[in-house]
Amino acid sequence: MKTELIQSSETPGRDFPIVCIGGSAGGLDAYIRLLSNMPDKMGVAIVIVNHLRQVATHLHEILPTYTTMPVELITDRLIIKPNHIFIIPEKRDLHVINNEFRLRPISKPWGWPDVITVFLKSITENWEGKLIAVIVSGLDGDGAEALCGIKEVCGTTIAQKPETAQKPDMPNTAIDSGCIDFILSPEDIAKKIIKLARKEITD
Repeated sequence: MKTELIQSSETPGRDFPIVCIGGSAGGLDAYIRLLSNMPDKMGVAIVIVNHLRQVATHLHEILPTYTTMPVELITDRLIIKPNHIFIIPEKRDLHVINNEFRLRPISKPWGWPDVITVFLKSITENWEGKLIAVIVSGLDGDGAEALCGIKEVCGTTIAQKPETAQKPDMPNTAIDSGCIDFILSPEDIAKKIIKLARKEITD
């Protein structure tokens, strides 16, 4: 069941939290379990960075079944707004400048993509609000390299509990970075994000 709604403004700005959820193989299961347990007005922008290189994403078509938040496929210069879910498109690196998304050609076209790392580093440098980085199921270790930087700017880092992930490589690599605050199931990740969002609103 949905947790009771947390009221917040829809006015775009740069003082609300960004929640980056990074995943890959097996990530869909984690996204569904997480979003199914989140209310639609938490005052945060959720950005799902699924590290696809060539295969087109369908997350913006699938995930609206599991959330009442608007789900958008990111386009260049799209304004970041709270209470929305944003999906990275394939073959692109994702950056933030001011309060807009910026898309660039993928900088690592061969081997394992590092689009999660690229985005986390960008928001660390360019976002004024609270940052929450979540690493869920996936192969390889995308995102782990940027986690300590998130903590350096007082952000929060969360890894999916490996035994709850279809592919635990990515959460394990995140945990091995030594910069993870919480190791939780997708359902408990949702609860933690709700608590962090509520604290941000009341502070």
